[in-house]
Amino acid sequence: MFSVVIIGRPNVGKSTLFNRLVGRRQALVDDTPGVTRDRREGEGRLSDLRFRVIDTAGLEDADPGSLEARMRRQTEIALGEADLALMMIDARVGVTPLDEHFARWLRRWPVPAVLLANKCEGAAGDAGLSEAFALGLGEPLALSAAHGEGMAELYDAIAAAMSAQAGDAAAETAGSTEVGPAGVLQLAIVGRPNAGKSTLVNRMLGEERLITGPEPGLTRDAIGTAWSWQGQPVRLIDTAGLRRRARISEKLEKLAASDAMHAVDYAQVVVLLLDALQPLERQDLTIARRVIDEGRALVVAANKWDLVEQPQQTRKEIAARLEQTLPQVRGVPLVTLSALTGQGIDRLMPTVFELYARWQTRIATPQLNSWLEQMIERHPPPLGHTGRRLRLRYMTQARTRPPTFVIFTNLPDELPEAYVRYLQNGLRERFDLPGVPIRIHLRKQDNPYARQGRRGARRK
Repeated sequence: MFSVVIIGRPNVGKSTLFNRLVGRRQALVDDTPGVTRDRREGEGRLSDLRFRVIDTAGLEDADPGSLEARMRRQTEIALGEADLALMMIDARVGVTPLDEHFARWLRRWPVPAVLLANKCEGAAGDAGLSEAFALGLGEPLALSAAHGEGMAELYDAIAAAMSAQAGDAAAETAGSTEVGPAGVLQLAIVGRPNAGKSTLVNRMLGEERLITGPEPGLTRDAIGTAWSWQGQPVRLIDTAGLRRRARISEKLEKLAASDAMHAVDYAQVVVLLLDALQPLERQDLTIARRVIDEGRALVVAANKWDLVEQPQQTRKEIAARLEQTLPQVRGVPLVTLSALTGQGIDRLMPTVFELYARWQTRIATPQLNSWLEQMIERHPPPLGHTGRRLRLRYMTQARTRPPTFVIFTNLPDELPEAYVRYLQNGLRERFDLPGVPIRIHLRKQDNPYARQGRRGARRK
């Protein structure tokens, strides 16, 4: 079984993540550093992924023969047996010298590694998340093991490592050096009951894979099916119809709705399927906002288009309503189709993959700061509540999926929401990001890279 080991210095949240992955409180968790001493194993689960997960003692730089050194030896044994290492730091504390020491140590191992910046709930971990890039372990994943945030991104990282390992094994067997695709697109189809979700999935798969019919509520579980579109692997997820919470009375329907929302949490792209004869009702917009709040890429598809009597007028009305009610994702793609006849289906997946690529966009820091200067020159920030001038000093992209940016400013609590929207819309226009959720976090801090440079100079 694929093996994942969690490592890091003491008290960064390794056991909390272990408990979340195994689905129960198997490892003791406390604020006291050093609670975990022996390595602990369990069967980890993330959606459809199954793997062995190993919790380890906190890494400490200790004298040979000491208890800490023996604990570290147990970590080394676990690392030698692992297929993937998850190195965790405490983003609220920031990168410590011990983190830097063990990052250098980990880079010498042949095991693939993913860097996790834990305790990123809220804005308190943004600075540590930015600092983590300097550890040389690639883009850090923002995570909150205690609150379950960032699990979709962790799913992607583990799935990619599993896929890469499977590709390596296949290449060795075939005597080839080529490796297959590193990831599988998680595509969820959501919408109100009887919008035609299962019919659409069946049409895309080319077979009657799912039960369909005029009765609403036929689908209860979120059903995932492996599929390939033009050679690109996709996991296609059909979900139960989502009604307004006040109308959900049966326990089974509540569980089905919860399962559908769980599928959204783990998806990368979500297709919101509308009934074109009753488009964009209140529940459709509620679902759309939930998808956006989770940071997923959203495609809106209007089904039953073959029955629409005034297609041009109806399309204009739907597009205008989307722009008006979902300003945080201006330019969200709209595809018209008929799942029953196949009309327009050929436009759906190209749109999905185009949006998926935008959702993963990374912008170089010099480009961002040049753009920020232009935006400030065109429209300077207003004065703060105390009459002080708001200064936006520096900007960097903290993560992708969705594109997330950190701006360092002297008065982060006083920048109006309208100005943040001005920056979001400018990013969307300048860097071609229509329809993608964009997040901007404000931090009161100097340039972290300059600060790291000063720290290095002092060490010399």
